[in-house]
Amino acid sequence: MTVRITQDGLTTVVTIDRPHVRNAVDRATAQALADAFRGFEADPGSKVAVLTGAGGTFCAGADLRAIAGGEPNRLQPDGDAPMGPSRMVLSKPVIAAISGYAVAGGLELACWADLRVVESDAVLGVFCRRVGVPLIDGGTVRLPRIVGLGRALDLILTGREVQADEALRIGLADRVVPPGQALAAALELARQIAGFPPAAMLADRASVYRGLVLDLAEALASEFQHGMPAVMEGAAGAKRFVGESDAGRAIR
Repeated sequence: MTVRITQDGLTTVVTIDRPHVRNAVDRATAQALADAFRGFEADPGSKVAVLTGAGGTFCAGADLRAIAGGEPNRLQPDGDAPMGPSRMVLSKPVIAAISGYAVAGGLELACWADLRVVESDAVLGVFCRRVGVPLIDGGTVRLPRIVGLGRALDLILTGREVQADEALRIGLADRVVPPGQALAAALELARQIAGFPPAAMLADRASVYRGLVLDLAEALASEFQHGMPAVMEGAAGAKRFVGESDAGRAIR
């Protein structure tokens, strides 16, 4: 199997398992990744997903050897993307745990995730610039939203390496951790996120993404409308918190 799916409590861990090609994604792997995240989305018992790669590398992009051998990834304008899940809009958060290289289509998968935990010796970049392959898995859309237009154009036009410290500085990385610790740190972050009351957290996450394509007035109205169902959950949580606090004060 080129993709492994495991469960860590409330977290689904999806691992690209092709270390002999630095986890480059061929057509079958792209299909397996998309299927894995469809399963995560449909599973009410899984609250967060972590995407990572086996063997010390996140993902080196599409498998160019397979493409050159006449077995290209899926290249259709709808349905699954060439790298698999990168057109999917999920209702739950995904964290990328990045070691080694996250380049070309691998960078696009990392940008598809909500958060990126990056090891200090990792390298990110639009390396497909060097071989004349365009970004068609959301890179030109998501990268500017993450790091801003000017920085995105710098990375896209030059295809240069981005070290972990720069990735953190420009917002491409959300956490930088020692070598070998990305998965453990991502799982800890996932446990923290999964521990929050879900309705409000998911409503706020969805509002952030909707706000990217709405004007300010529409975005504010949408935030209120979609947040209201979570207000009652929040009110109940506040009541419990106040009750527990009062009980604690009474004991002391």
